[in-house]
Amino acid sequence: MPPTDPDPLERRVSELERRFADLISKITDEKTPPRGQHADVFWALEGLRERVGEDNSGAVLYTGTVDLPTGEHYDWQFGTAVDDLFEADWSEWAGTLGALGHPVRLLLLRRVLSGTRTVAELAADEALGTTGQVYHHLRQLVSGGWLHSSARGHYTVPGERVVPLLVVLAGANR
Repeated sequence: MPPTDPDPLERRVSELERRFADLISKITDEKTPPRGQHADVFWALEGLRERVGEDNSGAVLYTGTVDLPTGEHYDWQFGTAVDDLFEADWSEWAGTLGALGHPVRLLLLRRVLSGTRTVAELAADEALGTTGQVYHHLRQLVSGGWLHSSARGHYTVPGERVVPLLVVLAGANR
């Protein structure tokens, strides 16, 4: 007769506790990985750490590869030293950031990225308001650098703004 497990429930609970602790440890480690660990998960972060070294306050890097519904493709990356960011005059960026601060403008950007590019097409979308309101919001987005008018009444998100826009939105979603 084979030996019986004296307490199968206790064994199963112990195993679940061990797995849960491992999962919590992994999640915690992923948020603040020690140097050299989790390189497969934090490959960009590890590469950035190698590039900037340890003799400064760090750096910020964002990168992306994007296929838009329109078929356009963008590969882009940008990095900057944290010291440079803290030395900059942040108030100079208020207009750029403020242009994103309205729900209709965000919807306009989504529509333009999805292929709705002319004023006539945009004005036909009741969710964007009246034609006058659409023009007002378009001017704000052009002024902030988030849109470019390549021809009269035809708008695009500049290629160098596609990934940064999506990064801002991803950051706002956190």
